[in-house]
Amino acid sequence: MNLPTPAIVAERGVERLPRLALLLLCAAYLLPGIFGRAPWRNADLTAFGFMASIADGRAPWWQPAIAGIPAEGGPLPYWLGALAIKALPFLDAPVAARLPYALVLAGVFVAVWYACFHLARTEAAQPVAFAFGGEAQAVDYARALADGALLALMASLGLLQLGHETTPELLQLLAVSVYLYGLAAAPFRRRRSRLAVLAALPVLAASDAPAVACALGLLGVLLNHRSSYAEAKAQRIWLLGSLAMAVLAAWAFHGWAWRVHASIDAASLLSLLAWFCWPAGPLALWTLWRWRRHGLRRHITVPSIALLVPLVACIAMDGADRALLLALPSLAILAAFALPTLSRGFAAAVDWFSVFFFSAAALFFWLYYLSMHAGWPPRPLANLRRLAEGFEPQFSLVALVFAVAATTAWLALVRWRTARHRHALWKSLALPAGGVSLGWLLVMSLLLPPLDYARSLAPLVSRLEARMPGDVRCLAAPGQSLPTLAALEWHGGWQVQGRGSLGTTPCTHAVISAGQPAPRGWQVVAQVKRPTDRSGSAGLVLLRRQ
Repeated sequence: MNLPTPAIVAERGVERLPRLALLLLCAAYLLPGIFGRAPWRNADLTAFGFMASIADGRAPWWQPAIAGIPAEGGPLPYWLGALAIKALPFLDAPVAARLPYALVLAGVFVAVWYACFHLARTEAAQPVAFAFGGEAQAVDYARALADGALLALMASLGLLQLGHETTPELLQLLAVSVYLYGLAAAPFRRRRSRLAVLAALPVLAASDAPAVACALGLLGVLLNHRSSYAEAKAQRIWLLGSLAMAVLAAWAFHGWAWRVHASIDAASLLSLLAWFCWPAGPLALWTLWRWRRHGLRRHITVPSIALLVPLVACIAMDGADRALLLALPSLAILAAFALPTLSRGFAAAVDWFSVFFFSAAALFFWLYYLSMHAGWPPRPLANLRRLAEGFEPQFSLVALVFAVAATTAWLALVRWRTARHRHALWKSLALPAGGVSLGWLLVMSLLLPPLDYARSLAPLVSRLEARMPGDVRCLAAPGQSLPTLAALEWHGGWQVQGRGSLGTTPCTHAVISAGQPAPRGWQVVAQVKRPTDRSGSAGLVLLRRQ
């Protein structure tokens, strides 16, 4: 029995988003942040440290390591960055490592667009047919929803920083997106869908997410087993083969690890879900409600299983945002199916909120930029110098030109959206996606120097290097975190020993965390800290063997 669909879409509602505008919007989201900055501390710096260790020959390809400490999980993400560093020796290593990951994020965009396009082409997802014609055609309707899914993904706040890092989670995100495409395209693109699912799960397992790969594979087999499409049923054998390859990949790379935590803070989890999944999360919930009578249809079940697994992983890992990142493609696709059911008042509220919020954010960024280079208003520059000791503004004409162009484009987008009533389905997500891209581009152009100064460990290593004799090449750093070890190796150029103890190291100099007592036989030379550290107990203590 065919149930009535909640989507009522006229032919004028499937207006195509201009492809040049969409490409420029994607470029404004993808390209900023690739150039002009060092690897930022924590996960971004750690992942780059493993890539650089392979490229420089300090660690074998099969076992990436930082200061002798091996990486956990599969090495595939680190191979990607190391190969780029080796293939592009004329570029700075951090820039070379980021280029393939920018292509990975572009691949995520493409996979999500086509996954939503094929899901929207299924019979159960089609809008209501009008008595005298005039309803949206199937392909035009699918294209409009796919545009909306891509805009919803770019508007998601959780993707903004994590999507521009060189971490394994970004390759996992691509694998999940390709897997979604493989399931969605099964009734329409038999060969491409089979290749997609065959490649996605092994890549996911080799990128340090074998449990997620196995769960997605089993749910995909179950979903296709009950599908009414013969092509989807025939895909089961390919899913089982992909699942077997994922298990072998995890076993070969020693990827199995227990990361489940017993404790979970419900308030923190809800807060994470609220901001990380905005605005796709609320729209996805609305989709599940409005399409609840179609809950077992393919356009709902396919993204739902790819949403359920990362959500469970996030909860099991005590609210890990990097696990929740894998849910964003499914949320974006589900959010797209809410667009034909939204009221005009809700769409207007989203538009005005986006206009005021992102315009205020852009004004805030420009005021800080003017304060840095013109001295007015004086308070922002004073705050920067107080929070980042030693920072001096740096002017870049190229950054200024891009920031002016982005601001002009934002004003044109606001004028286009508010000039008169628009009928396109994706209109409600144009301003959120454009505002997020504008904010990211302005931060990565106008405010990149102070942000890089605060987020990088290069200033810390520079201060340590000033207290270190120039002929020292060996540095012991037992007990230090992986980002600190990676910074000492990359920025300092020392041969760092992260394992063992100070009593057994052949190095004449060592570093320990501030607040720790100096071991017997070692003399304190200096204590250094990051410019943004306000605590007197933070930083590193440089030791010299007596």
